[in-house]
Amino acid sequence: MNLLGTREPGIYGNSSFENYLPELRGRFPEIEIDYYQSNIEGELIDRMQQVGFTYDAIVLNAGAYTHTSIALLDCIRSIPCPVIEVHISNVHSREPFRHQSVISAGCKGVIAGFGLDSYRLAVGAIVGMRNGK
Repeated sequence: MNLLGTREPGIYGNSSFENYLPELRGRFPEIEIDYYQSNIEGELIDRMQQVGFTYDAIVLNAGAYTHTSIALLDCIRSIPCPVIEVHISNVHSREPFRHQSVISAGCKGVIAGFGLDSYRLAVGAIVGMRNGK
């Protein structure tokens, strides 16, 4: 995520998440959207455990950890707030190893393949859950 906008733009696009975040916040002014990025699995777990007992939901793009991290799955299962797994690309149209998600079993849902708009869809789902839809 830290290289979004420069890493494989044909797959991930040309915009950084930092550039997209104000647009996302603007679409959901009633929601407080916090953003955290780390390339370190343990830091992701620490952050999710820190906020997972008070936040309404977590939108998680675990990158390659999606396919390998039992520790992230255990973390997701240990916190009460729902986690929505998000991918910018359609992982099922890519390399076979990307077709399997270790973390999906603990997530409320999965959104993939809509570019950065995947985050808007995830936040929209959270708003719907909050409103009982």
